[in-house]
Amino acid sequence: MEEKKVLIEARNLVKTYGEGEGLMYALNDVSLKVYEHDFLVILGGSGCGKSTFLNMLGAIDKVDSGEIIVNGRDIVKLKDKGLTLYRRNEIGFIYQFFNLINDITVYQNVTLAPGSRNKEKALKLLDRVGLLDKKDKFPRQLSGGQQQRVAIARALNKESNILLCDEPTGALDDASGKAVLKLLEEIHNEGKTVVLVTHTREIAQMANRIVTMKNGKVIKDEINEHVVKAEEVEW
Repeated sequence: MEEKKVLIEARNLVKTYGEGEGLMYALNDVSLKVYEHDFLVILGGSGCGKSTFLNMLGAIDKVDSGEIIVNGRDIVKLKDKGLTLYRRNEIGFIYQFFNLINDITVYQNVTLAPGSRNKEKALKLLDRVGLLDKKDKFPRQLSGGQQQRVAIARALNKESNILLCDEPTGALDDASGKAVLKLLEEIHNEGKTVVLVTHTREIAQMANRIVTMKNGKVIKDEINEHVVKAEEVEW
């Protein structure tokens, strides 16, 4: 059996907040590999370190110590320009609260983000997520589920093959959340690597690999032998 390619390897990551008696570990010696074409869910309760870990992979925050190896180099050691290029070209990021710019249109949100300037592709993506007819609307004129689909289109309007998703259904109702999960499932089936953070065990069942975190540590890393389709997920 051919060994899967490692896309990201985190080694011994440590992230702390506070000092002295108030010192808290957000990440406490976390090591983890992300393989090509994983649908990897990082599962855990509030404060377990899962979103902090995702932010490190996305170069949104910095670790105190450790390595994050991507394409043979340690992104922890990159300067600001290198980090900007990494975020622009090598990963897409989907946030719980969308992070859209409210005073520009849906279409502009998809095309103006760094690394997301492919205008023809933007229109195709908006059509795919069912929002082509909303391209001239402003985000505030859309529902939460529609805004999250715009955010997915924005993340896909680059050449990156890794999609990082931080609680993408956390601010949505059940129907909208399921539609977003279905879209992520399709994207994964087309070849993207998806890393999704959630506190919801039922959502984790749609992943082929489930990593559980607690108190800033990885306590379990398992293959899911019984993957559930997005349309069957109930929470």
